[in-house]
Amino acid sequence: MFLKRIILFFLCFPSLINSQYTDQINSNRPGASVGAFSVGKNVIQSELGFSFRKFTHSGYNNSTFDGGIGFLSLRWGFISEKLELLLDSKYLKGSLVSKLYTIDQKSVKQGFLGNFIGFKYLLFDPFRKEKETNVYSWKANNGFKLREMIPAVSLTLGTNINFEKNNPFPYNNIFGNLYRPIFFQNLEIKPDQEPFFHFGGTIATQSHFLGTWVFVTNFNYSRYLTKYPEMSYILTLTHTLDSYWSVYIENQAFKSDLFQDFIFRFGTAYLLSNDIQLEATFGASTKNTPSSILANIGVSYRLDFHKDFISAEEKQEKEFRKQEKNLNKSLKKSSKQENKRNRKAKRN
Repeated sequence: MFLKRIILFFLCFPSLINSQYTDQINSNRPGASVGAFSVGKNVIQSELGFSFRKFTHSGYNNSTFDGGIGFLSLRWGFISEKLELLLDSKYLKGSLVSKLYTIDQKSVKQGFLGNFIGFKYLLFDPFRKEKETNVYSWKANNGFKLREMIPAVSLTLGTNINFEKNNPFPYNNIFGNLYRPIFFQNLEIKPDQEPFFHFGGTIATQSHFLGTWVFVTNFNYSRYLTKYPEMSYILTLTHTLDSYWSVYIENQAFKSDLFQDFIFRFGTAYLLSNDIQLEATFGASTKNTPSSILANIGVSYRLDFHKDFISAEEKQEKEFRKQEKNLNKSLKKSSKQENKRNRKAKRN
């Protein structure tokens, strides 16, 4: 999901739009979708937090899994305003209670749900041209315009790396160790094992309208060339309430030969400063194979080294340092030559 206050930045101050960089942090949180825009050249950003998850699977006699997910995303804008390198990692630890037997069996499971490394590139930017402002009409500047629905489009490509040889959550299947009871093990049917790496990609679109609304879509294809390739989509609608608060609602759906899911999320974000954003989210699935509820909190923080221009003072200081460096080199060279002449004169 694209952030918050940036909506007002884009639509209320269009004359400033000349790159993807913004004065305020551009986070993909809260929510699970990815915005079309990068963080901006020479910006390093982290998005991290914790999510509580509770799963119940009716297909396994209502077996449950209660746990917490730690998530971390690192984003770096480099070379171009349109390009971003990203790392997205999730780690789950919790308690699995199997109700397939007469006596419930409880065990602790932990492992990575994903380690995605990839690049995002902006393919199309509808905001690249400045919009004209009508000084005589508030409605003309702030009313709905069909052209505002033309979305920005980006493409993300990368790979997911599985660091664990025996991941307890292969293909993100929380109940992966339960679908083969003990008597099936005698048939030498091995549990699913996720390969060391597999490829995936996302097409993201992002539209801005009515001054305070943003609509983001993600179309994902992951686990390419594996046993269980997966297709999914995410739809996110964000509304800015004021200069600090925003709310969002989101729908996400998965489909593969292993399992399907349909999830709704809603939440809020608070802009603590231009470089820090706080968030909270609640959500639930509509299925019972498994059903799930979630609640998470998180924070996004950026280190901003971006520069749109170099001031006259900076240029002057840079030139002064250059001249000082050349002068020191000349003095050093002259000193060596003088010492050489003195040694030669002494010998004579």
